[in-house]
Amino acid sequence: MKQQIFIIDTSALLSGKTFNVSDVKLITTTSVSKELNPGGADFRNFQYLKEMGLRIISASKGSINKIKNVAQETGDLNKLSEADIEILALALDLNENKNNQIFILTDDYAIQNIANYLNLKFKTMSQRGITKNFKWYYRCPGCGKQFKASIKICPICGTETKITIGQKHRIK
Repeated sequence: MKQQIFIIDTSALLSGKTFNVSDVKLITTTSVSKELNPGGADFRNFQYLKEMGLRIISASKGSINKIKNVAQETGDLNKLSEADIEILALALDLNENKNNQIFILTDDYAIQNIANYLNLKFKTMSQRGITKNFKWYYRCPGCGKQFKASIKICPICGTETKITIGQKHRIK
């Protein structure tokens, strides 16, 4: 039987939901632990999870670079924090071991979009979750020029660009 591993994102910790720690391994990254403010209920819950076996693991640089490249391609890069990128990269790393069944616990739509794009499994905590994959692009409302890269100001006419959905694909 495959070992179930839940990779916990900050949004999952902030959801206030409880985790079943008996049958699964819980893992997160250092960046996620840095996003929690000491003293609050969420931080205390995080400390409790660490006492119950939550492991903090770093993702490989190769997987981090792959996530950044994919996020650049889908247009999600500017929506992902360092912690989000590390969560996705860690899932890539751990997914290589076929004896594991990896799930990212997150309510973050950008993480879900990249995870689905890379065939990584995820579970939501408080929200429904995405039903379509998106590819984003930047469009200048002034001259209509489209850009794949994150460009804030149009180099042609100087107007501030807007992010727009380029492609939608229903999740199977």
